Amino acid sequence: MQNDNMNPITEDDIANYLANTPDFFERHAQLLAAVQLTSPHGNRAVSLQERQAEMLREKIKVLEHRVMDMVRHGNENVLIADRLQRWARSLLLVRSGKALPATIATEIRSQFMVPQVAIKVWDVDGRYGGEVFCEGVSEDAKSFASSLNQPYCGVNSGFEAVNWLDDTAMAMSLALIPLRDGPPAAEGAAPAPAFGMLVLASPDPQRFQAGMGTDFLERIAELASAALSRLRHD
Repeated sequence: MQNDNMNPITEDDIANYLANTPDFFERHAQLLAAVQLTSPHGNRAVSLQERQAEMLREKIKVLEHRVMDMVRHGNENVLIADRLQRWARSLLLVRSGKALPATIATEIRSQFMVPQVAIKVWDVDGRYGGEVFCEGVSEDAKSFASSLNQPYCGVNSGFEAVNWLDDTAMAMSLALIPLRDGPPAAEGAAPAPAFGMLVLASPDPQRFQAGMGTDFLERIAELASAALSRLRHD
């Protein structure tokens, strides 16, 4: 390293020199023991080795927290998968088509602890035309359901579907889930028209938030739509 008055040595110069001269501390081993640094856990001075050990312990703590988060998320996913399986099983055991919509709603409340759930279907076989689950749906509500490319999650903005719930005042956040025939539409393709809609509601404004992931709700929609297909094709 050269030094002159016009170009004084900088910290970067020193760092580059040490990085490019790995045998420096082999020739000056005594420096490693002599270097004193300030501990981040107080104003006391610590050796370079002790400071490196502290940094390593901090990195280990960060990794431990990440592992614990992964374990927690994994356990949560297992619980959700178990609940989804139990819910799907309950739908397969329903023999009466008339009882199916109510079973879908009741089991969602039970398995997934959703305070309020409502369901409406339309364009069903004539024998179901007078059922409660087919009544009280305007053309605007049907068009709105068909316009949803994915479940809506967010605040209650005065949607007609909220009136399907027992207690509209306690619907502070919503998930509106369209029900459709067939598999999900390919990316970029227009989805099939909706033949029904599920309404999930909670008094907790944060339960269903705009921007939250909807993959799980979409699986619910696929299973519910498949189960309800018997009402349309009996």
